[in-house]
Amino acid sequence: MGRERKISIWNNFTNSKRFLKIEGSLSLTVVWASICLLLTLCILLPLVVVFLTPRAADFASVASSAIWKKAALNTLLEVLCSTSASVLIGFIYAYAVVKGCIPCKKFFAVVPLIHLVTPPFVGGLAFILLLGRQGFITKTLFGLDVSLYGFPGLLIAQTLCFFPMAYMICAQTLENIDASLIRAANGLGAGRLKTFFKITLPLAFPGIISSVLYIAVSVMSDFGNPMIVAGRYKVLAVEIYTQLTGWVNGGTSAVLGIILVIPSLILFVLYNKFAAANSKKAATKGGNSHLLPEEKPAVLTRVLLTLFCVFITLCVIAQFAAIVAGSFQKLWGIDFGFTLKHIKAISKCGRELWNSVRFSLEAAVLSTLIALLAAFFVFRTKSPLKKYIDSVIQLPAAIPGTLFGLAFLLTASKVNFHNSSVMIVIAITAGFIPFSYRSISTAFMQIKSTLDDGAKALGASDLRLLFSIILPLSLDGVFNSFIYDFVRGVGTMSAVIFLVSFDTPLSSIKILNLAEQGFWGDAAALALVLTVITFGVLLLGKLVIKLWGKR
Repeated sequence: MGRERKISIWNNFTNSKRFLKIEGSLSLTVVWASICLLLTLCILLPLVVVFLTPRAADFASVASSAIWKKAALNTLLEVLCSTSASVLIGFIYAYAVVKGCIPCKKFFAVVPLIHLVTPPFVGGLAFILLLGRQGFITKTLFGLDVSLYGFPGLLIAQTLCFFPMAYMICAQTLENIDASLIRAANGLGAGRLKTFFKITLPLAFPGIISSVLYIAVSVMSDFGNPMIVAGRYKVLAVEIYTQLTGWVNGGTSAVLGIILVIPSLILFVLYNKFAAANSKKAATKGGNSHLLPEEKPAVLTRVLLTLFCVFITLCVIAQFAAIVAGSFQKLWGIDFGFTLKHIKAISKCGRELWNSVRFSLEAAVLSTLIALLAAFFVFRTKSPLKKYIDSVIQLPAAIPGTLFGLAFLLTASKVNFHNSSVMIVIAITAGFIPFSYRSISTAFMQIKSTLDDGAKALGASDLRLLFSIILPLSLDGVFNSFIYDFVRGVGTMSAVIFLVSFDTPLSSIKILNLAEQGFWGDAAALALVLTVITFGVLLLGKLVIKLWGKR
């Protein structure tokens, strides 16, 4: 009887174990299907709708109009000049920090990273406060009555906005260059200049190309800077918005968006190819040879690189200083008396601040969760449609924000859905999910697959494997994804500007409206508060990561 009882208990155990495996497999299938459906409805469907919206007459009208040809040429010139300047400054700055042996290089290395997480509209607003008609530099310091609005101002604002991206990409490439190659060239009699052009620059070239392609896409889709400082210099990213809101011309707006997205997609594909090539070519490190000290540059070179870094750092600090000073001056450029009225005026913007924080928080959670599950299916399972998931989830990185906002608006009107809050959260989620996916995917690829085999051999389901083993080992990437999505979501402007309503105002749009109306003090104060919130969340996230690491 005891033996039969033991057999019965074992049979019940094996049956329950089999049921748990079936249930786990079923749950995994439901999650996989949900991810595919979400990506299709929230990314692919809106783009299909916007491509099907314009009629043949809309294409003909845009093609025959000199205004749109001029806007396209302006956009091309903007992309070429801003990208070139950003990459040039980013590479020189990265070379100074990584290879230049300059003093205080740890401090200089942090400056671009701080600027990178600053809300994107801060640069445009600071440009007006510093270099506008009543700017501190142009009017107060030099007494000039000049206007840098238009292409010159846009070039300055975008260069300072995007050079940190070039710095990050180029710095990583330069760090991976094997120092033994430099030492070997020096040992064979090559001078510093020849070594730079024959060894360092060719090895850094893949990173330079990657930064060119990445920044070109970013500049092409930039909305905040052109909207604030471009003036009458028309670019496509702004005209997509203007045609819909100012002239209620959805067909023309969609055509302009399609014109803008085609080169963006081409650049995005090229960037992915060069990024893959860069990862292979950058693998020059073997053993500890990359830790060997390199020959220091000449004294004059180090002095020039240090002065260059100091100048760029002062430009970055000046932007923050302008926002702070503008928040406490009675009337910028005219009355420099101290006042708290701009700070007190923020009390009227409580709803805008709350919406920005709430929507960004919700979107950060959603984008991180969806990216986590998508990366798991693509890199750790044999689920079908892996290439489809991998392609669609990265697609928003190549889509200008204004086109994405227009696509969501047109799709919502097609299905008669008018919940502005939900659309804003979806737009922010979709817009920043490519970064989350890449960050989490990188963390996943660093985890050995033998852990998966061991867990499955012990009976763990795929979802149990994800949440019990893989997720704890990749928390850094997940936290970084969440923090980045929240920080960028708080200041997002291009996609959500189509979706805001009277009931869902946002801080970024409020700052834009205040700047357009000439209320510089109120705009600066609101930008300051939003920047403080952004850095507060960033520091809190870093603290959480540090404490979790100790745990």
